[in-house]
Amino acid sequence: MKLFKRIKEPITELIKNIQTMAADLKEIKQLLKHYGHSIEHNTYLNKEASLLSLLETPHMQGSRYTNEKSLLRHQSQVFSQNGEDGMIAEIFNRIGTTNKVFVEIGLEDGTECNSRLLLQSGWTGLWIEGDKECGQSIQERYHQKIEKGSLKLSQSFVTKENVESLLQQEQISHTFDFLSIDIDMNTHHIWSSIRNFKPRVACIEYNASVPPSLDYSVPYDENAKWDGSNHFGAGLKTLEKIGQELGYSLVACDFLGVNAFFVSNEVCEELDEKFLAPFTAEFHYEPPRYSLTNHRGHPSKL
Repeated sequence: MKLFKRIKEPITELIKNIQTMAADLKEIKQLLKHYGHSIEHNTYLNKEASLLSLLETPHMQGSRYTNEKSLLRHQSQVFSQNGEDGMIAEIFNRIGTTNKVFVEIGLEDGTECNSRLLLQSGWTGLWIEGDKECGQSIQERYHQKIEKGSLKLSQSFVTKENVESLLQQEQISHTFDFLSIDIDMNTHHIWSSIRNFKPRVACIEYNASVPPSLDYSVPYDENAKWDGSNHFGAGLKTLEKIGQELGYSLVACDFLGVNAFFVSNEVCEELDEKFLAPFTAEFHYEPPRYSLTNHRGHPSKL
């Protein structure tokens, strides 16, 4: 009995300490959640303030930023990484929609991508994501959309050789409204390989570290992975040329220098009536302004 007492007392004390620690951990978790939201909110406000401040500088008062045809005036962010949501909405405001079908290749877990707002607005489409964890997250988060049939998910590693077969497998119409590609290293190679499908609008990631007059891109390697440097993808001039070959005109880039927007020449006879010309890399180029998202861009490797 004495032995039981000697054992019981320290065990009871240990249980109390564990309960106290659990309460403390719960409180710490709540504090972290609170401060996490505050940090996120302040980060967003700082980004918006920086953007507005920059837009007020004299060199931003030129026609490329203030002209009524400029898409940059319509940037806004709902679910996109930057201001793509607003620019995409304005493009379709000008050219109209047909089947309201999207295809997005490379979107991580789907919380921050270029077609989520379209999905939430009644569009249907296909997401292709190679990362298994991200794919699982999409399955869990968007299971209602998937079960309903408004969203298809292909958990596939995209290459030049398989991209069109993936679209065929998912029964994507050969003509659809919107395509977005952002897979870092091989984005331009994948876009250049889509020949039998004709999206009316394409949003393609470009490497803003490359001067807009230089036709430069990284060689194709289906297994290549981005190392976080400025050695990735293609410069805007390369994308302009790919677009011309596929029948597209470059109509804008987002302000942070991340995405380029292309509209099919078949949409209307005179694109310059709806969008700001000339449709060249030199004219529409936006430099890397990653500091507006609280980091200063990619470390140099070029």
